Amino acid sequence: MNSLRIAHEHHVYSDHVEATPEYWDSIANEWQQQGDERSWRVVSDAVNLELLRRWLPMEHGGRVLKTDLFDEGVGTGLVPQLTARFDHVAGIDISPSLVAMVRARFPQLEAEIADVRALPFADASFDAVVSNSTLDHFTSRDDIEASFRELNRVMRVGGTFLVTLDNPLNPVVAIRNGLSDRLRAATHLVPFAVGATCGPRQLRTLLRASGFEVARMSAVFHCPRVLAVLGGHAIDRFGSHETKRRYARLWTAFEGLASLPTRYLTGYFVAALARKP
Repeated sequence: MNSLRIAHEHHVYSDHVEATPEYWDSIANEWQQQGDERSWRVVSDAVNLELLRRWLPMEHGGRVLKTDLFDEGVGTGLVPQLTARFDHVAGIDISPSLVAMVRARFPQLEAEIADVRALPFADASFDAVVSNSTLDHFTSRDDIEASFRELNRVMRVGGTFLVTLDNPLNPVVAIRNGLSDRLRAATHLVPFAVGATCGPRQLRTLLRASGFEVARMSAVFHCPRVLAVLGGHAIDRFGSHETKRRYARLWTAFEGLASLPTRYLTGYFVAALARKP
């Protein structure tokens, strides 16, 4: 059964799917049943890892926080790369099932059940924060700003914040986000709930209002996602592990579009690199 359909059975009287811990538990359990390392997730990890390599410092040391564990629950995710760059890696998620799954997979990770708007960490605990498409599942931009302020609280002065959100300037994302949850579920356009987001200008404004200085802005995930996902289904059925890697390299070549003035029309996510002054 489609995971978003499961969620709608739990929220049948509402036109909006509320992304509660129970909702994300259902998503995590559905993905676990289907198996991890699917081709589209390999593509997704490859794009996120390339952004990580370009934007985060190479020197080893310090503490880093990842603001959700979905990538690590359904694929390899970013934890291995973060572990190679930092002395200590922590991750949070509101889904108890997902946290338990990821703890078993990465025992070296400090994985906690938590909401990014109310983190269980002391002030100035981290040298860096990585938040890839976590905050665009909230229902309002106020929630996004509240998350930014909380992340600023747990970061040390001089700390680095890498964040990506759904890009509303991309026409496909704009159309998708404009549909009701019921219609998205009926058409199977996206496998989980979507929420509020903001474009590059407003993202910069919210980061500054939350106490960050913005160092870089761009857009990521420029490949045609529908084609990549559909092609990935065939690779998952017949391809080897190495075939999946080659498939990922094929689609990540589209990231070259980030250098063009049209980057915010082709990228599915807006990305920012900020620092705590």
